[in-house]
Amino acid sequence: MVAERVAAVWRIEAPRIVGALTRFVGDFALAEDLAQEALAEALEQWPAQGVPRNPGAWLTAVAKRRAIDGWRRRERYDERMAAIAHDLEAERAAEAEQPPYDPDRIDDDVLRLVFVACHPVLSREARVALTLRVVGGLTSEEVARMFLVPVSTVQQRVVRAKKTLADAGVAFEVPPRTELPTRLDAVLGVLYLIFTEGHAASGGEDWMRPELSREALRLARIVAALLPGEPEAQGLVALMELTAARFPARTDAEGAPVLLADQDRSRWERGAIGRGRAALERADAIGRGRGPYALQAAIALEHDRAASVEETDWDAIVAVYDALAELSGSPLVALNRAVAVSMADGPEPALVIVDGLAGEPRLALSHLLPSVRGELLARLGRHEEARVEFELAAERTQNARERAVLLAKASRRS
Repeated sequence: MVAERVAAVWRIEAPRIVGALTRFVGDFALAEDLAQEALAEALEQWPAQGVPRNPGAWLTAVAKRRAIDGWRRRERYDERMAAIAHDLEAERAAEAEQPPYDPDRIDDDVLRLVFVACHPVLSREARVALTLRVVGGLTSEEVARMFLVPVSTVQQRVVRAKKTLADAGVAFEVPPRTELPTRLDAVLGVLYLIFTEGHAASGGEDWMRPELSREALRLARIVAALLPGEPEAQGLVALMELTAARFPARTDAEGAPVLLADQDRSRWERGAIGRGRAALERADAIGRGRGPYALQAAIALEHDRAASVEETDWDAIVAVYDALAELSGSPLVALNRAVAVSMADGPEPALVIVDGLAGEPRLALSHLLPSVRGELLARLGRHEEARVEFELAAERTQNARERAVLLAKASRRS
């Protein structure tokens, strides 16, 4: 039980702990090592002493003590303490000279951590792996499942990324405003992936990890405020708000999944829908057209404003998917478009689309393709074929809740 609590605390608090430690020690890789050592100490002490009232603060304090012990052992204690004292004095002096509001200043260690992990010196694969691992709190196994690569590949990417950042002397800071647009795509992409993992967990016992999605949304709001003239920053906030609005209805009291057609739409958060709609309007008002995030937000808005699945404007959703497919060329977009086509025009034309994706390498190991195919076959009355597809999807998914849903669908076709 305590081990599960430790794991839950780490998932929620890891970004703040590592961020605070990076600012304290000035070394990103060392900060994560110290955090992991504190986590190991928690696993030893908490079973006997109990979980502290503020476990995140406890872990941070332990990690800081370990850092100080390390400096002492390396006979750098006095030098480092003097440097920290000097930095604190400099910070106080700078604060005294600053105006009451500085739009370029962000007192958020997690956001700094995102920009460090998404630094241009890293490859795209390394940025994603490092951010999901450290900022998102995902395990190497979960990241590997998301991208259908071996766990060892993810681990190697993370290790190499830390070394690259250290060798390049990357500062723990949000880049100047003039540099933000060049870093934007990487940051938005990673925040989107973190939100997606929270919306539909790739593995484990829980259907969702809403705390991950909420943190991604919080950071996306900050980025959008930093860059109000960037439509995709506004589009991502819109997508997250409009999707998160449905979170209260996506699980029942026991945490079991509630699918879209069965959700109590009165439980959807109208405030979040309003914020999402406003963010999409801001993106449109910039006048540079809709990018992938804004287009996905438009699809989410069609769902959110419909009174039921039957009353949803599926033709409008198909049209948006057409635009999205043209922009992205993603097989997952094509698969989602097939679902919309099935609702607009029936399962038969949708099945033709899905069968055309059967040889797509990026879907070869995913549970999504057989899951969608099973739904279409069931609607066509081809129940035995549907059962086989649902069982295949259940075998492929790493999420226990999703597996239970798929097996239940399979049993109904027996």
